[in-house]
Amino acid sequence: MPKMKSHSAAKKRFTRTAKGHFKHKQAHKSHLLTHEASKRKRKLRGTKMVHSTNEKAIRELLPYA
Repeated sequence: MPKMKSHSAAKKRFTRTAKGHFKHKQAHKSHLLTHEASKRKRKLRGTKMVHSTNEKAIRELLPYA
């Protein structure tokens, strides 16, 4: 049985936590931020956990994570 391939885009976007969940960077924080409110930019800092309904799909994309 050959090795399964990990999804390259998913490898760059998701990291697995110690408990087996996934975390990701929030969207809308890369450019064109001058018109955004400071409050919104502040809320978009850091990482968030992937929702439980999407975890199965990400686990299939990253079989070795």
